[in-house]
Amino acid sequence: MTGSSVEPAPVTVAVDANGADLGPAEVAAGASVAAGTGTRVLLFGPAAQLGPAPAGVTVIDAPVSIAKAPGPVAAVRATPEASIVQAARAVAAGEADALVAGGSTGAAVAAALFNVKRARGVYRPALAIEVPVPGAPVLMLDIGANVEVRPEHLVQFAFLGAAFSTGVLGVSRPRVALLSNGAEPSRGTPDLVAAHADLEAGAPYAGMEFVGNVEGTDVTAGAADVVVTDGFTGNVAIKLMEGVSQTVLGAIRAVAETSTRGRAGGLLLRPGLHDLRAGIDPERSGGAHILGLRSLGVVPHGRFTRVGYANAIAVAERGVRERVVERTQAALEAAGALRRAPSASTASVPDVP
Repeated sequence: MTGSSVEPAPVTVAVDANGADLGPAEVAAGASVAAGTGTRVLLFGPAAQLGPAPAGVTVIDAPVSIAKAPGPVAAVRATPEASIVQAARAVAAGEADALVAGGSTGAAVAAALFNVKRARGVYRPALAIEVPVPGAPVLMLDIGANVEVRPEHLVQFAFLGAAFSTGVLGVSRPRVALLSNGAEPSRGTPDLVAAHADLEAGAPYAGMEFVGNVEGTDVTAGAADVVVTDGFTGNVAIKLMEGVSQTVLGAIRAVAETSTRGRAGGLLLRPGLHDLRAGIDPERSGGAHILGLRSLGVVPHGRFTRVGYANAIAVAERGVRERVVERTQAALEAAGALRRAPSASTASVPDVP
């Protein structure tokens, strides 16, 4: 009797359609693209604005949005009918395998923490983002979920980032570094120095290579595949990089339009500049990723188009299929980096800027 291959069950992603700058219909268009690749989507948002649901997309009418609420934690607690809360509950209940929620990072992280919950033994979830370095993307975390961290948090972030880099980005043995003001192990804050000592003492780890400290200029120079820092530093760093890249591209465009020669040169450079723009487009990565939960979460930027939302859903689907959460848990356990005494509270709320 010959064996037959069994097709894996399709992944279901819960998507919050509220909070997008271009409106819920743009998110619905991205969900339609993702569904066309075989991913199932539960789309939470105002049904009247989402249009007819294509095959693979189930619309749940949830018009209430807390994307603009000034206090996301309080809003999540007080508004169970909000679309982001309903989407997170769908993941917690097993109706969906991953969460995608754009518009408000604070609301997404809070809803995920209160419903999906932290993975066993994880101190705090971290926000990770793929820095769009042409030819060599770099994963940076934390970029805003935890303003202040302890050494053990940084150590866990290293494993969270390494597991995601392997499972989703395809890096077989990611090089992991701490962001500091110098390459020497003694440079940085006391917490950073302590985290360096812990990571170095336990190296080598299966699945990742700790390469020590890197400075800010090294982040975009290919010195590491995963860069670990606290949420305050990471948030400032990523926004600075985004601003500089936009300014430089704008300056190049302005120079190319100042003269006939510049316009002629611009025409010659247009294919290369188009590739460069595509390479550093933040929509390609799908947004930030909430790591350290019991299920994967992705937070697209509110300004994303349908392309960015489709990519966010694709990243979430790939993370589920590649078992990123399970791989992370195994790596943390093997390294002895799991929290030994869980907090009495059901969830700790991060300091999302």
